[in-house]
Amino acid sequence: MAAHYQIEGSTSAAISASVERGIRDGGFAPGDPLPAVRALATELALSPATVARAYQELRQRGLVVTAGRHGTRVRPRPPVASRRAGLLPPPLPGARNLSAGQPDPRLLPPLGPRLAALAAEIGPPTGYAANAVVPDLADAARERLSADGVPAAEITVTGGALDGIERLLAAHLRPGDAVAVEDPGWANLLDLVAALGLRAIGVPVDDEGLTAPGVRAALAAGARALIVTSRAQNPTGAAVSADRADALRALLAGRSDLLLIEDDHAAELARVPLHPLAGATPAWAFVRSVSKPYGPDLRLAVLAGDEATVARVAGRARVGAGWVSTVLQRLVLALWRDPATAGLVDRAGASYERRRNGLVDALAAHGVAAHGRTGINVWVPVPDETVVVTALRDAGWSVAPGVINRIAAAPGVRITVSPLDEADLAPLAAAVARAVRPSAPFGFTA
Repeated sequence: MAAHYQIEGSTSAAISASVERGIRDGGFAPGDPLPAVRALATELALSPATVARAYQELRQRGLVVTAGRHGTRVRPRPPVASRRAGLLPPPLPGARNLSAGQPDPRLLPPLGPRLAALAAEIGPPTGYAANAVVPDLADAARERLSADGVPAAEITVTGGALDGIERLLAAHLRPGDAVAVEDPGWANLLDLVAALGLRAIGVPVDDEGLTAPGVRAALAAGARALIVTSRAQNPTGAAVSADRADALRALLAGRSDLLLIEDDHAAELARVPLHPLAGATPAWAFVRSVSKPYGPDLRLAVLAGDEATVARVAGRARVGAGWVSTVLQRLVLALWRDPATAGLVDRAGASYERRRNGLVDALAAHGVAAHGRTGINVWVPVPDETVVVTALRDAGWSVAPGVINRIAAAPGVRITVSPLDEADLAPLAAAVARAVRPSAPFGFTA
C-alpha cells in the first residue's frame, strides 16, 4: 500500500469510496498498486470478501485494473478528476515532447478569419436549437462520406469521436458486455470501455488493421461490439486495406448480435484510401471527427449509421446535452467549403507522411523495426518499455510508454512525429536504437 495514503472503511462501499477519495486527492497516483485483498482485510479487521467486493466495484467503474500477479492498480487515467492534476511534474527542461499524440499546431488552419466571417453571416441570436444538425452540414457530410463509399442516408453530430463512441456503446450495451478493441489501441478508448463497466477483448493489429483470426476469436468469446480504426490507428498507424476489409466483411456478415463501430479520426489527413466496413452488420456506425485535420478544439464528429442506431444516438443526445453548438457546426462547414483550408490540410497530411516515413526508414537503417503506415504516430516494439522511455528521456526525448495502449500486446513505445522537423529524424532514430539496444556497437568497424 502507498505509505502516504491510508484506506479506511468498514463496508465495501466505504472502502471503495476511500480509494476513490485517495485518487481524487492525489494520495494514489495513476499506476499505484492497491494492497492485496487479504492484507487490507487483515489491516481493517474485515473479511476478505468485503474487500474483494470493494475492489470489484472499483473495477466496474473503471478506477482500477487487476493485472494478474501484478495485483490491483489504479488505472493510468481513472475516470475521476484529481485535485492535484496541476501538480504533476513538468517534462525535463529542454526535452522534446513526442508523447502527446496531438497534431502539429503549425499545420492547423487558422480559425480567426473563418470566425470573423461567420460572425458577419450568422444573423441574430437563436434560442434552443430546433434541429440538432444544421441541414447544410448534414448535406456536406453526406457528400464527403458517400465519396468514400460510406452509406450516409442517416446522419447526426456528436461532440467528437469519443463522445460518439460513448453514446453508441451506452445505447446498445449494458455493463458487463464484451467489446472487441484493437490491441494495442487508443488509450482513451480503453479507459472509456472500463469506465462504462464493459469488458475489453483485445484483438491483435498488424499494418493492415485488425487481424481476421483475432476478430474471429473475439466473436467466439462473446463480443457484443467491435471498434475498428479505419486509418491512422493509434498507436500503430495501421490502416484497413482492401483485402483486410473484404476478410472482415465476410466474418461479420449477418451478425445481428454485434454493433460495428468505425472510427476515421484522421479523415482528410490520411494519405491512403478508405476501405469502410459500414453496413457489414445490421447495427453499425461510422464516426469521423474534425479534430486532427482542423484543430483539437473543434469538438465535432459526424456519425452515420443504420436508421435505428443513429436514432438512438440522436435521442440520447436530445435528453442530455441536447445538441452540438450550431455555431461550431457552421464553423466546420465553412472550413470544409474553403479551398484554401483544403490545401492546408492536404499539405499537413503530406508533411506528416514525410516525417513518419522518414523516422521509420531511419530506424530501419539502425536495424530497429517500427510501424507507421498512416497518421501522426510511430509504434516501436521494444523489449522493456521502462528502460527505453528512461533512456530516451535522459537523451532529451520524451516518448509515450505503450503500457497504456496495451491489453495483451507486446511492449512498445509510441512516438508522435508532429513536433519533429525532418532534421530531427536521424538523431532521434540513433537515440532510439541506443535505447533499444544499449550495448550494441555503433559506427563502422574494420
